[in-house]
Amino acid sequence: MTAPDVLFRGPTVVDGTGSPGYRADVLVSAGRVAAIDPAGELARPEPGVVVDADGLVLAPGFIDMHSHSDLRLLAEPDHLAKVSQGVTLEVLGQDGLSYAPVDDRTIEVLREQLAGWNGDPEGFDWNWRDVGCYLGRLDKGIAVNAAYLVPHGTVRMLVMGLDDRPATPAEVERMREVTAAGLREGAVGLSAGLTYTPGMYADMAELEALCEVVAAHDGYFSPHHRSYGAGALDAYREMVELSLRTGCPLHLAHATMNFPENAGKADDLLALLDDAMARGADITLDSYPYLAGATYLSALLPSWAAAGGVEATLARLSDVDTRELVRVDLEVRGSDGCHGVPVDWTTIEINGVRLAAHRHLVGRTVAESAAAAGLAPFDLFADTLLAERLGTSCLMHVGHEDNVRAIMRHRAHTGGSDGLLVGDRPHPRAWGTFPRYLGHYVREAGVLGLEECVAHLTGRAARRLRLTDRGLVRVGHAADLVVFDPGTVGDTATYPEPRQRATGIEHVLVNGVAVLEGGEPTGALPGHSIRRTGA
Repeated sequence: MTAPDVLFRGPTVVDGTGSPGYRADVLVSAGRVAAIDPAGELARPEPGVVVDADGLVLAPGFIDMHSHSDLRLLAEPDHLAKVSQGVTLEVLGQDGLSYAPVDDRTIEVLREQLAGWNGDPEGFDWNWRDVGCYLGRLDKGIAVNAAYLVPHGTVRMLVMGLDDRPATPAEVERMREVTAAGLREGAVGLSAGLTYTPGMYADMAELEALCEVVAAHDGYFSPHHRSYGAGALDAYREMVELSLRTGCPLHLAHATMNFPENAGKADDLLALLDDAMARGADITLDSYPYLAGATYLSALLPSWAAAGGVEATLARLSDVDTRELVRVDLEVRGSDGCHGVPVDWTTIEINGVRLAAHRHLVGRTVAESAAAAGLAPFDLFADTLLAERLGTSCLMHVGHEDNVRAIMRHRAHTGGSDGLLVGDRPHPRAWGTFPRYLGHYVREAGVLGLEECVAHLTGRAARRLRLTDRGLVRVGHAADLVVFDPGTVGDTATYPEPRQRATGIEHVLVNGVAVLEGGEPTGALPGHSIRRTGA
């Protein structure tokens, strides 16, 4: 896709390194940053466009290190949720569950299991099976660039189904082969979802064997580890030790310290990471600037209750005796699906349903809806999952502000929205993460300086992805750029009204092509897959 040359006249360049911003003219030509002139004397391009950027900041486009746009990018390629907040690159394939590599059986299971995350668009063409073909679909035209992680749970499902058991040596070897193929086809690493089926059934020997493959291909491992609640520090420690043993770089997904058990314990996590980095571990992490989490409602179920897939799970919830065992695990013992913490139904808010008859549940906690219906909270939970075939999504209001702030200050921190784009009321992080960092946490709260925050969201993320020509404002680099007003940039998305565009984002270029111009989307689709270097 060709685009006219663009000269940005007089912005403050915040280049993604963390260095102080400086005033300069910036010329974009042929998809690249062609010139940067602090003297402000670049000639008007002919033909071309001149943008008066006096008083604005020009920065690298933001990199969303944890995105769930795997289907929405294809179904709605203009991708306004991310374009409107200055994102120019997303990393897909998160939490060990996505749609490649698959076979015909596996894709059908995943479509149902992940409906609460990604929907299941009617009439959608599922015409890929391997990672390379999925990336090829992205290359046909999307608004932003996208990288992909091989999802461990999907690989496990492809090789051995949804069984709750250790993999055999032959199965581990087959998973290694499938993972290596995905990396050769362009994936940047491996993700895992160790509180989601079937990834939660994997033992450390299996994960170690796969991380050895990832390290050999110069990728990185991004786990949703075994607990963000009870035993969170032990779960983080397990992943750190895995990285040290295998030499595989580690990127901790949505690194939070949630649930009441972890209030005020962010410093314990950061000390653990600092110690590991001093021992030679290559560690980064991402977080979103909100307190609530989001997932599909059935993720709270204990692992044994979710074994075997949707039909087996529904059968257990339909059996009176088994259903009571599920309740005890959830409400008394603390389900491994709920991070080892007994569920507090006052913190679980239903935010997306499949059936119109259940729309009244949206925006209310399970406890509130159960009281209104005269039911026990667990019964409302189980009955809803049965009726919706597990397709319900939820918010989990379990975060701590002090922990969020401490983690975002860390030298290994990057930004990740973890944004789910479907449902009646998706989490506002899908539309607001990056402007919220810049507006609330930089301008209003002063938790981060502007240059430091931009470096977290751009240059540091690009280094993790091994990108040598993105993430910085440099001559010769790809022109993935955002221009914003530092005095007005901010999020407007809320929990009741989540699909609200940010303020203060004026221009966004992807590969040198404007996808947002004067604050308005252009409809251009210049994005493509970003494949692992050397693939």
